[in-house]
Amino acid sequence: MTTLGLIGAGNIGSQLARAAVAHGYDVVVSNSRGPESLTELILELGEKATAGTTADAAHADLVAVAIPLKAVDSIPADLLDGRIVIDTSNYYPQRDGNIDALDAEQTTVSELVQNHFSGARLVKAFNHIQSDAITDEAQSAGTAERRALIVASDDDEAKAAVAEFIDAIGFDVLDIGPLSESWRIQVGTPAYGPRRDREELEIDIAQAERPSGS
Repeated sequence: MTTLGLIGAGNIGSQLARAAVAHGYDVVVSNSRGPESLTELILELGEKATAGTTADAAHADLVAVAIPLKAVDSIPADLLDGRIVIDTSNYYPQRDGNIDALDAEQTTVSELVQNHFSGARLVKAFNHIQSDAITDEAQSAGTAERRALIVASDDDEAKAAVAEFIDAIGFDVLDIGPLSESWRIQVGTPAYGPRRDREELEIDIAQAERPSGS
C-alpha cells in the first residue's frame, strides 16, 4: 500500500491525511513546529498515521506539499529529489508577498515550485477544492456526477500515480496537461473553488483566460 507523506498539517494537509487513512493508506504527517505538535491529529487519525519530521515525510511514496507558497523555499531544494510530489499551492499576494513572475503571468505557481524542487516529479493537484470537501464530497467510483479534480504535470508516470490516489479517495480526475497549463485553475479562474463533475470541469478549464497582456 502506498504511503502518503504530508509536509504541512494545516487545513489541506490534515484533510488529505484523513482521506488517505480512511482509504487504507499509511500517512506520515509533518509540519514546521515538529512532531510533538501533532499529537492530537495523530490520535484522531489512528494507527495508520505517524508524526515525523519533514525529512520523514519526504521518504513516503507520495509526498504532498501543503504549505503556503511563501514557505516553499524553506524546504531544502534536494529533499524531494526523485519523489512524486503533490503540489497543492496557490498564490495569494496578500499572504505570500508579490512575486513578479506570477504577477506578470510569466510562469505558473507549480512551475515555480518545480523550479525549487528541480529533482522532484511534481504534480499539481488539490489546489481548487475547499479543505472540508476533501472528505465531505468524496464518492465511490462510478457515482453519477462525482466531483472531479485536476492533475497537471510534466511527468506522465507521476501524474498517473497521483490520479490513482485521487480516484481512491473519492474523486474523478481530469488531466489538464503539463504544468505550464496549470494557470487554467489558478485563483480567479472559473474552475477554482466550485464543485464540478468531470464534464463541467472540462468546460471551465477550456474557458479560463489569462489576464490581457500576459
